[in-house]
Amino acid sequence: MESSLIPFLMILVFALGYVFITLEHYTHVNKATIAILMAVICWALQFATPAPAGISHEHFLGEHLSNVAQVVFFLMGAMTIVEIINVHQGFNVLTNAIRITSKKKLLWVLGIITFFLSAVLDNLTTTVVMVTLLQRLIPKGEERLLYGGAVVIAANAGGAWTPIGDVTTTMLWIGEQLTSMHILQTLFLPSIVCLVVALLYLATRLKGEFPPMAKVEQQEEPFSKAIFFLGLGALIFVPIFRGWTGLPPFMGMLFGLGILWLFTDLFHAKFEERSHLRVPNVLSKIDLSGALFFLGILLCIDALDSAGLLHQLARFLDDRIGNVSLIAIAIGLASAVIDNVPLVAATMGMYDLATYPTDHTLWTQIAYTAGTGGSILLIGSAAGVVFMGMEKVDFLWYLKRITIPAFLGFLAGIGVYLLLFAH
Repeated sequence: MESSLIPFLMILVFALGYVFITLEHYTHVNKATIAILMAVICWALQFATPAPAGISHEHFLGEHLSNVAQVVFFLMGAMTIVEIINVHQGFNVLTNAIRITSKKKLLWVLGIITFFLSAVLDNLTTTVVMVTLLQRLIPKGEERLLYGGAVVIAANAGGAWTPIGDVTTTMLWIGEQLTSMHILQTLFLPSIVCLVVALLYLATRLKGEFPPMAKVEQQEEPFSKAIFFLGLGALIFVPIFRGWTGLPPFMGMLFGLGILWLFTDLFHAKFEERSHLRVPNVLSKIDLSGALFFLGILLCIDALDSAGLLHQLARFLDDRIGNVSLIAIAIGLASAVIDNVPLVAATMGMYDLATYPTDHTLWTQIAYTAGTGGSILLIGSAAGVVFMGMEKVDFLWYLKRITIPAFLGFLAGIGVYLLLFAH
């Protein structure tokens, strides 16, 4: 095969794969399937080219796989912790605490809870929890969908300002583009402004009160509250663990999982009827296809990086746009259409740490824009997609009702960042 043809074929494989990933809900082909095939084909094409002198393709693949594995193990640990909380019905702590009838006040309470919960969990899990809560609190209809749209915006904004709140921010943290304290110090204010501006807009659509809500008695699983707080504590402890030990973030996540595993074994092992609460059973419920999607898409991006294609794209953007803030905003707007994980992964491959060192404004802005830009369209984030699936939301309905407040919040947040932190 002609070596000059291989870069074109890799781009073609990536582009076609991306189209199928975007159309998952129409083709019913799991996006993990496509991502894995993309990764294998792109690396096979890369292996067909001459390797650089003195370095084998196996060396590059092994180096990239080491970095990707850290992200995958981190995500698997986080998903398992969240599922342990879920099977113990720990999230009922939130459900039972909300007894508000004012429509506007409920919007703000739900938005703030979602914002801070997403900062600890991921935005996908937080959206599932909060939309389930909405289904218990509010009758099906237009108003419940408006609250659901607010949850999507809040979940994405909340995930952007902590190193464990969004997959893309976690990738930037693990890759050492950002440090945990820098993320917290610089992105909290833009993220909360993004949320507040969007909620102020949505609040104008809600008036009056709901009828008083009857409290539904639910049988709790043993230690449900303890597991809820222990699980959240384990997730929050991950950045602290990294600061204390210097170990990679996935080690802190595995440590937290080990603590929960030990706790559940000690207190449930003697009771046969509690077998569903123990980790071996929980592991069968976590979304392994999601982890395999990240594995495939990140390896595919790494193949493009090894071929030098991402650096060529970076030079093109620098020549045509030049300004790092405009590049970050363009990536954020693109994430409204294209999944933000490969976008950020590609950006990490395009720009090296020698040119843009740790905590550079480029990385900080990308963390914000890629996280919050996905709220602009229904298909732009995992939170939006799960909301669409749970509530059968129409794309055009979201475009008419939620896109404007999401876009205004996005612009307000980046404006605050540029005003206060850009240099």
